[in-house]
Amino acid sequence: MYDAIVVGARCAGAPTALLLARAGHRVLLLEKAAYGSDTLSTHLIHQPGVAALARWGLLERVRASGCPPIERAVYEVADVHIEGCARGVEGQRAGFAPRRHVLDALLVDAAVEAGAEFREHCRVTGLLRDDSGRVVGVEGRHGGRAFTERAHLVIGADGMRSAVARLAAAPYTVQDPRLTCAYYTYWQDVPADLELYERPGGWVATVPTHEAATLVLAYFPQSRFEEVRTDAWRAYREQIRATAPALHERLADARPVERLHGSGDQQNFFRQPTGPGWVLVGDAAHHKDSITARGISDAFQQVEDLVAAVSGTLGGDPVLLDAALSRFAEDGRARLAPGYEATLGAARLDPHEQRLSLLRAVQSDPELTAIYLDLVAGIASASDLYTPRLLTLL
Repeated sequence: MYDAIVVGARCAGAPTALLLARAGHRVLLLEKAAYGSDTLSTHLIHQPGVAALARWGLLERVRASGCPPIERAVYEVADVHIEGCARGVEGQRAGFAPRRHVLDALLVDAAVEAGAEFREHCRVTGLLRDDSGRVVGVEGRHGGRAFTERAHLVIGADGMRSAVARLAAAPYTVQDPRLTCAYYTYWQDVPADLELYERPGGWVATVPTHEAATLVLAYFPQSRFEEVRTDAWRAYREQIRATAPALHERLADARPVERLHGSGDQQNFFRQPTGPGWVLVGDAAHHKDSITARGISDAFQQVEDLVAAVSGTLGGDPVLLDAALSRFAEDGRARLAPGYEATLGAARLDPHEQRLSLLRAVQSDPELTAIYLDLVAGIASASDLYTPRLLTLL
């Protein structure tokens, strides 16, 4: 009998197992893919997520993996050029963008070191329930054999297409249309900061990562997905040329080191995240367009909130556990809603004049620039930007 079974061993599941195991709980961590496998991701960790890695004692492992710190950001749209560094949080002013096969393996290793049991190539096919309907475990297949395992809590951290959410019949509480499709690859020896370029109908970003490679992403309106996918490479290069012409020139003599990756399935939703004996975290509970790259940092925050919420309730009175899960769900929705709305705004790919006027004021002042980059990273809120200095400039 486990205290918790965590389904999914990536950026939400592995830290959940890590923190629960460190708290003394018996944890089983299940992953359907192979240990250290890659996955579609912008893999940018904004400063709040970096601060979480530091709290967990894992930031130095990320540094030691060869992942470069991202210490400056550039944002260009219309006649606006914003460049600087965020003020940061808990002393962390840099972001990081580790490749997911590095980061996910690092997180699993830390969970195992803390005492969690890990099984890869393990697919959950059902939830076990008691006579009252409460979830009390999982069933699935591992190594070609069926298995069942029981736990006081089943945690679905298995992504946007969560099997746990499907098996628990977790309804959508908010669901918005898909707004973008995105394609990316990695380019060798193209030095870059975190660079964001926007125009009506286009968004391009650069993110430095391992082995002197730079991730270059191009976003298109969802309405163009069928057109773009017919010749994705040509559309990708053209979007970079039209949206970030100087970057396009920097890529002229460079070479991509991987095939082009892409997706038109950028869902925007909240699911009901809890029920008797089960809970969802990370993309399983809440997913938004990747254009703001908030997914990993938000997942880390959800993990810490969940572990704090259930501390002292696992293995005890189920009524107390369910009450803790309900509080976690309510607090999480309030915390995530502003970032969700901001992401939908960016994903519409339609920079309007009122926003451009604000950005023209921001670019003229280093302090406002730092606050704005805090806003991009999810550290500050929109209200923090409206200082007396900004109001004077406006």
